[in-house]
Amino acid sequence: MDESHRYRASAGIRVLNELNPVLGLELTATPQVESGSRSIPFKNVIYSYPLHKAMEDGFVKEPAVATRQNFNADDFSEEELERIKLEDGIKVHEETKVELEVYARQNHLPIVKPFVLIVAQDTNHASQLLQTIQSDSFFEGRYKNKVITVHSNQRGEEKDETIQQLMAVEDPKSETEIVIHVNMLKEGWDVTNLYTIIPLRAANSRTLVEQSIGRGLRLPYGKRTGVKAVDRLTIIAHDKFQEIIDEANNPNSIIRSGVIIGRDVAKEQKQPVTATPIVEEMVTKTIEEQLVQEMVEKTGKKQHEEAVPVVQSNIQQVMELVQSKVKNFEYLSSSKQLDTPEVKKQLVREVQAEYIPHELDLFPEQRQELVEKIVDIFVEKTIQHTIDIPRIIVQPVGEISWGYHDFDLDLSGIHLQPVEDHILIQHLRTHEREYLQRNELEYEEERLEDYVVSALMDFPDVSYDDHSELLYKLAGQLVQHLQSYLNDDHKVRNVLLYNRTRLAEFIHTQMKQHYYQQATDYEVTIPKGFETLKNAYYTSAMGEGVRSFREPVQDRSRIKSMVFGGFLKCLYKEQKFDSDSERRFAVICENDPAVEKWFKPSMNQNHIKIYYGHNSTYYPDFVVETKTEKYIVEIKRESEIDSQVVQDKARAVLKWCEHATAHEIQHQGKPWNYLLIPHHDVQENMTIEGLKARYIQSP
Repeated sequence: MDESHRYRASAGIRVLNELNPVLGLELTATPQVESGSRSIPFKNVIYSYPLHKAMEDGFVKEPAVATRQNFNADDFSEEELERIKLEDGIKVHEETKVELEVYARQNHLPIVKPFVLIVAQDTNHASQLLQTIQSDSFFEGRYKNKVITVHSNQRGEEKDETIQQLMAVEDPKSETEIVIHVNMLKEGWDVTNLYTIIPLRAANSRTLVEQSIGRGLRLPYGKRTGVKAVDRLTIIAHDKFQEIIDEANNPNSIIRSGVIIGRDVAKEQKQPVTATPIVEEMVTKTIEEQLVQEMVEKTGKKQHEEAVPVVQSNIQQVMELVQSKVKNFEYLSSSKQLDTPEVKKQLVREVQAEYIPHELDLFPEQRQELVEKIVDIFVEKTIQHTIDIPRIIVQPVGEISWGYHDFDLDLSGIHLQPVEDHILIQHLRTHEREYLQRNELEYEEERLEDYVVSALMDFPDVSYDDHSELLYKLAGQLVQHLQSYLNDDHKVRNVLLYNRTRLAEFIHTQMKQHYYQQATDYEVTIPKGFETLKNAYYTSAMGEGVRSFREPVQDRSRIKSMVFGGFLKCLYKEQKFDSDSERRFAVICENDPAVEKWFKPSMNQNHIKIYYGHNSTYYPDFVVETKTEKYIVEIKRESEIDSQVVQDKARAVLKWCEHATAHEIQHQGKPWNYLLIPHHDVQENMTIEGLKARYIQSP
């Protein structure tokens, strides 16, 4: 029985009893019966998976509550407060909408269109809100025809139309971005794209927390993405901020510690930015300058203005075909091999096989000439505006050895206490008490360490024969730690008996951090010698525009929200930087006459990724090509350079550079180097050669 509280009404119970059931298995998210102001919990609960656990496990969105910093609701009238909450809610909504779109594009997923849920006081209030939101003074009238109201006074066609719009609210084609409701949307309405809730109805904090967020916790992609805005449900509650925090911290709250409290409403709106590879612009420019007029003249049409759009349409079709077919040749050792006669002929054949001219009056040989010339231009510009980055795959071959490096346990978090020999159970309804006696193991271990070692041996990746020395060392450290504060071996034995599995997991987790796996030899394969660049997707502050990369940034805390342009050597027209030192490094690349081209690899485009550690991936800050060499460049705070993670990455990059250099030299290419540069040494008077002299990494 789904939504089982619905079956608790007298009529429902009567019908169920007529079925003479043997067992009723009930499912619900609200295991209680509401009786006036009282809430009566269900009995006979077999299994409970509370909401706060779902939050901790990442199966739902993280709820957050938003207000303004240093905001005092008492300083405003009710009307002013309502307007502020509405406007701030829309700001959050717009930021979320951009973040969702960028995430979808970066990961080639369907775009999710979020909407706002406004909780009105009554039907009259809902009508007033509708009028306000659809007025020209509310965000310049952008939300006209994008809001629907849902309340009990709706009848007939109006109600049917509203329900139809409500059911379609998850459809990206739906125009609805705001839903106003008056206590109508309770259980049974499940959506994945509700991201912002603006409660304007008088309600206590518990109602706001428990009822409102229940409508918007489902994740649109079925899992957390790691992008805060995509994984978050925001409640706009300036006047209830502290109350909601207090309720969330209440041990009886449904979310307990699972809530994330948002400090402020976003101070600036964002807009999406698409950064296209410069090669596309160069191909288009060259074709416009060299090819369009020539092809128009070959059509023989006197009215050239009629022929131009037809020629341009055909050229665009051929360009798109060439662009898609070039990807099939990424198995070549370098992009320069695209310029060989046999590859060009194959490209022409593949494009011609799919090219269907649109109203173009050209002879077959002229159409072939069109394809050949576009292939020539595309190949030339691709070679000029690509840095060949081989896709390197390292696979172990032969016998593989594995194990754990020696280490000492971190036991600072262990303060377990003995458990009493009898456990008290008290029944909530009858207050009846009973006692269960602790079950002893069938035998008592001779050594205290054996309780832990025997539990560790249950893990499939732990071999007693190979690791016994380390196992007893770690178990001994644990026993010594327990003895240091319990001062009684009987109490220590008690702790080990009750917690042997938990303690074994605690030790095993630390062992995994020191796991190693080594092969007697490795086989290196390079399935791709280069990759064609794809669009990159960013966000920037609304109205910010593209900023010159040479212009210093006064407020460096905002640099991540800026998009920079004006480059001559970058493979993309626009780039984003994580710090001002990265911006200055771009200036170095543009100023240095030895640098031919550079760009910042995108994590989402998989331009280059290098594996290090255990299932960890490193994405470099920059890739630079000079007249004689290629570089992977990382810019780090000086205090972080000697950290374990940065050094692990460095070792992996050096190994990658070794294989990449061997591949390049074999195919008349350039060697690869790795520069790890402290951020304070990135100054505009430097050159790549000068930085190399100081910061090149070696095995």
